[in-house]
Amino acid sequence: MTQDQLTDGAKSPHTSARRLALCLSGTRRGARLARHLTVQQFTEWTGLPYDSDPARAVALVTAELASNAVRHGSLPGRDFRLALHLLPDHLRVEVTDTRPERLPPAVTPQAADETSGRGLLLVQAYADRWGHTVHDAYTKTVWAEVSRARQAS
Repeated sequence: MTQDQLTDGAKSPHTSARRLALCLSGTRRGARLARHLTVQQFTEWTGLPYDSDPARAVALVTAELASNAVRHGSLPGRDFRLALHLLPDHLRVEVTDTRPERLPPAVTPQAADETSGRGLLLVQAYADRWGHTVHDAYTKTVWAEVSRARQAS
């Protein structure tokens, strides 16, 4: 794991935007670590409890984006990038992988007997907004924004 800390340590504590970017291995372990690190960073930045509704939503969304990057977006031996952006009213989670030709499918309800394919439905349910951006011929980023004030439904 490599870390690219984008937040300036000397930055005023009154500045609301904070950012962190990490490269993680394109494995299930890397995806699991992405979820744990994101929730840890989110709770540190916001002061919200680890078991709060916003932290749970962040965990679920990050787990799905990272899992999809590992399962559908990685090439052997290639890492994925996790970037977090804390903004005044939400956390933006970005996962960049190495398969720009594999875009997220349209989100549609799954048949009851399907054993997979519901992950992006969960992202759509828990994120305020989500989408993807193809940067170049080598990478794409799937992102989601989760409200800091999310309440249980």
